[in-house]
Amino acid sequence: MERAEVVIVGAGASGLSLALALAEHAPGAAPVVVLDAADAGLRPVDRTWCWWEAAHGPYDDMLAASWDRLRLVGADGEVVPLRLPESRYKMLRSPVFEAGARERLAHAAGTRLVPGTVVGIVPRADGSLVRARDARDREFTVRARWVFDSRPVSPLPPARTLLWQHFRGWFLRTAAPVFTPGAVDLMDFRTPQPARGLSFCYVLPLGPCEALVEYTEFSRQRLTRAAYERELRRYVREVLGVDAYEVTGSEQGAIPMTDAVFGRRAGPGVFRIGTAGGATRPATGYTFAAVQRQARAVAERLARGAEPVPPPSYGRRARAMDAVLLRALDRGRVRGPEFFTGLFGGVPVERVLRFLDGRTTWAEDLGIGLRVPVGAMTATALELPFVRRRPGG
Repeated sequence: MERAEVVIVGAGASGLSLALALAEHAPGAAPVVVLDAADAGLRPVDRTWCWWEAAHGPYDDMLAASWDRLRLVGADGEVVPLRLPESRYKMLRSPVFEAGARERLAHAAGTRLVPGTVVGIVPRADGSLVRARDARDREFTVRARWVFDSRPVSPLPPARTLLWQHFRGWFLRTAAPVFTPGAVDLMDFRTPQPARGLSFCYVLPLGPCEALVEYTEFSRQRLTRAAYERELRRYVREVLGVDAYEVTGSEQGAIPMTDAVFGRRAGPGVFRIGTAGGATRPATGYTFAAVQRQARAVAERLARGAEPVPPPSYGRRARAMDAVLLRALDRGRVRGPEFFTGLFGGVPVERVLRFLDGRTTWAEDLGIGLRVPVGAMTATALELPFVRRRPGG
């Protein structure tokens, strides 16, 4: 039986981020074993992560692109331009991050990536047992003082509201210049809007003739691939006005947007991290920046000799406000295009970004609240305590 101080289950964004944070901030936590699923079907699919942070960050050498300008486009085509004076909006592809993280960890003393599909975790006060199978289906066990599990939670915890942020994106190459390389279209609402929830297209320009264009919905039901493709074709041709283009790649996914409470402690010495540990912002789906904060906090606690339980990614006030917005969208009480264009158009962008990170003050939250549909949000807030939580999907 192998022994380790820390076992990290999963080598996706949250698992590798925690391993990197431990190597940098808590080298005394070694040995660290990262169990990377031996079953290829259990590994995360390729995806794109975006977040905002200061101009210089730890993954700048891995970025596909970054921008200091954003735009929202209303359903009527009116543009809300936004400039980021203190930060940049950054784009990172998961294969590049994973390769870069593995290269850095190869030079980290005491950290090993081990192929192994976890089949069970037995929490024990004297060291939890992590059972896994290798690529040849041979079982092995690692005993660790601390275990951090990044695997998705299934079923989801009970919730009053569960929407899905579901999307499909095309990497496009056009014959003629179409895109504005210096600005991201964060939300373009010139898409058919569902009766409940919202839809938009998201454009990340990589050059005048190249971009990632994603069709996204917040709704209860996910679409078929054919439906996503239909909406993408419509947007590219009717909104962007492009007929000559090539699809060089694609990505598709679904993120739960829920007011469920994700427990971060799974047993003595066993903790959940990443989306499984509540790192996804319920009202937006953004996750990557919260994963980094969570990883640093865990590493700093280990370095101090404290119990490394991951802290909440967002405070109670932020989660309560998200719960109100999710239910208001789900009940059709607010229209997504008007809500978000009003929010970004009426509040300084850096304050909105702090709000989305859960770092605003009471006074700032009050000012932001006055920029959204007060009546609909108040009515929803008053009914929410009486809504029963239902089993998750």
